Amino acid sequence: MSKIINRRQALALLGMGLTAGVVGFGPAEAATKRKQQTYSSGEIVDAGQKFFGKTTRGVAEAVEYVFSSQGEPTAYIVGEEGSGALVGGLRYGEGVIYYKNGTRQKVYWQGPSIGFDFGGNGSRALVLVYNSSAPRDLYDERFGGVEGSAYLVGGLGVNFQKNRDIILAPIRTGVGARLGANVGYLKYTRKPTWNPF
Repeated sequence: MSKIINRRQALALLGMGLTAGVVGFGPAEAATKRKQQTYSSGEIVDAGQKFFGKTTRGVAEAVEYVFSSQGEPTAYIVGEEGSGALVGGLRYGEGVIYYKNGTRQKVYWQGPSIGFDFGGNGSRALVLVYNSSAPRDLYDERFGGVEGSAYLVGGLGVNFQKNRDIILAPIRTGVGARLGANVGYLKYTRKPTWNPF
């Protein structure tokens, strides 16, 4: 009888060891797979150069700042947006999201803000996307953040937005007159809508 119990215990230990081995390899494989599905800073600077016309020193520095803070993104969005504020503000934009695996899709964003913020601007935006594997991760989610602007005619800004573990880092070059700081969120959707909420 004790031999049967010992065999059962041995089989149970063997099973637990195999399970631990599989679980132990899982995160390493996931990290390798995640590594293969991210963009390097060179790729993002090249995308910015194509989108903004030419890479300015400011855009390259903004990309390096985001990379030093968050690492390599899993996707990026290039697009255009318009916003205006008189204490309360609204922002609307549209662009295309690109994933390393070749997925690309049209995306829209809109949202309100509130704060000491006055003026209006039109911007080109390069948004670095972290911890997202498909566009559906962004849709109908609200990404909150804090933003500050101070420019007349032209300017460059970077801020961070977050929802759960997904982080967005918009890098914007704008034209207009804007001064202030605000708190708000952006909601990303498949289709355009005028409803910012």
